[in-house]
Amino acid sequence: MTATVPTGNTYDKYGSTNPVVRRLMAEFERTLDELLGRAAPASILDVGCGEGVLTAQWASRPGVDRVVGVDLDDPKLAAEWAHRTPPNLEFVAADVSGGLPYGDGEFDLVCATEVLEHVPDPDRVVAEMARVASRDLLVSVPREPLWRILNLARGAYVRELGNTPGHLNHFSRRGFATLLGRHGEVLEARSPLPWTMLLVRVA
Repeated sequence: MTATVPTGNTYDKYGSTNPVVRRLMAEFERTLDELLGRAAPASILDVGCGEGVLTAQWASRPGVDRVVGVDLDDPKLAAEWAHRTPPNLEFVAADVSGGLPYGDGEFDLVCATEVLEHVPDPDRVVAEMARVASRDLLVSVPREPLWRILNLARGAYVRELGNTPGHLNHFSRRGFATLLGRHGEVLEARSPLPWTMLLVRVA
């Protein structure tokens, strides 16, 4: 399988000064934090961690002993990882589409935020995530068709009918719940605009 080209955040949504983006991201992170609190993991694997912004935040949560961020081998990502050095945090270069280099049930919680829309075979990636999780999965994707409609409304990616470059998969809330439901029980589904976020207890 051809490796996916890592892009990281081509738009710095975490550091944006745009008030609309800041409001949307605040709700996204608040919802994510609430679901992390419900899962209460001691160990976390962050699949497709990008620059590691959220990964490093999770390493500072009370009761979290181990956090591992995994993403593709890329010098720009590695440079960002080098700045994030909590003692319980590790970054690993690996192509998640080819499998995860961890044992069955090695992590309490396995996360993938804004990842599954980019991978050629999301069901395979979720199956691997479920394999290495002992308890829960926490995942989010852009909610379609809302995501593309909002892109078109702001005049972005018009020739692509609002599709963000690199998005190979397009999930409605129901379709995403169906995908994750094949690998466990959906404990909670949230919709921070314009995403779908699920907490799943692995089967």
